[in-house]
Amino acid sequence: MRQLGSLRESVQTWRTLGKNVTDLIEMAALATEEHDEKLEEEIQCETENIKKRLDDLEFQLILSEPYDERDAIMTLHAGAGGTESQDWADMLLRMYLRWAERNGYQAEILDTSPGEETGIKSATINIKGRHAYGYLKAEHGVHRLVRLSPFDSDHARHTSFALTEVLPEAQGDTDVHISPEEIKVDTFKSSGPGGQNMQKTSSAIRITHIPTGIVVTCQSQRSQHQNKESALKVLYARLLEIERAKKEQEKANLKGGRIDAGWGNQIRSYVLHPYKMVKDHRTDYETSNTTAVLDGAIDDFIKSYLRSRVGDTK
Repeated sequence: MRQLGSLRESVQTWRTLGKNVTDLIEMAALATEEHDEKLEEEIQCETENIKKRLDDLEFQLILSEPYDERDAIMTLHAGAGGTESQDWADMLLRMYLRWAERNGYQAEILDTSPGEETGIKSATINIKGRHAYGYLKAEHGVHRLVRLSPFDSDHARHTSFALTEVLPEAQGDTDVHISPEEIKVDTFKSSGPGGQNMQKTSSAIRITHIPTGIVVTCQSQRSQHQNKESALKVLYARLLEIERAKKEQEKANLKGGRIDAGWGNQIRSYVLHPYKMVKDHRTDYETSNTTAVLDGAIDDFIKSYLRSRVGDTK
């Protein structure tokens, strides 16, 4: 039903665009007959709008891989470096939340582990909307920040790292089957913010998947039931990723291998000192508008990366 709904939405979108073009042609014929300059300006404006919409729709044709249309589960991890990296991970979290807001996606924080002084050690967010995973898979990897430290009394230049993991949301047992005996569920008191009630009651959930050893925790919600649902959502996504990685590895072996994202393989650098620049090392796309990027304007980086992968054998 979900796939059917998505296909209906696609068909309706293209039909609406076709009707808009037909209407525009009729307006153009009328403007030519009557030499109406105001109508011609309106036609010009509408033509640009349709062109932009068409460009966006054509780009979405790139997002045709399995799971591209699904919601995304994104997890951020601060790298080594304590406060510096934890603050950097928090900056990335804000960047992705702002990106979701800019693009009309719904973002829900499923779990956070606060830093010792500031920032976060890790955070997991669920970004909901069509093609959320298709776009955000471009962000999977290590992100590097170079800046003058606000936490160093000498204001020395520091380099910080954070890892972004992006998974497609699994559709429960349709994608992955989990037997009740395969999981162990523990409850504990929440250690994060949220009021005294969250910290007094054992509402936080820890789920261990016994066959793989995967452990997922969730403590952001007030109720134990909500936290369990969120934790299971992340567990399903991680198990789906394991199956997907196995298939990709088989194909990668035929291709000659591939380099996974690792701490020595940052995908993007954000330099705030001694100059301002954000550069993607996979595509060489860069911009000096670091403020806009950190405020969520990362679409050009995402599209540049996805376009670079067109024709790449999966």
